[in-house]
Amino acid sequence: MIRFKLKELIAKKEFLDGRRVTLKQIAEATGINRMTLTKINTQHGYSTSTETLNKLCKYFDCEIADLVEYISDEKFQEMTSKD
Repeated sequence: MIRFKLKELIAKKEFLDGRRVTLKQIAEATGINRMTLTKINTQHGYSTSTETLNKLCKYFDCEIADLVEYISDEKFQEMTSKD
């Protein structure tokens, strides 16, 4: 599964800029629909376009590896099934 690290990037930008950063602000700055950003931020395994990834990397001035990470199915199961 691919996991987006959007929350982490937002938190880092907020810390560095010393201000709150909203999905609405990111949407306005990048041209990405706010609903798409919400899905990237909340839905496990959400699929998006390389154009969207490119815009986010440009906005956050980051590499693709800073935005996404691969989690194996086994590890994802361990993370989500806390017995």
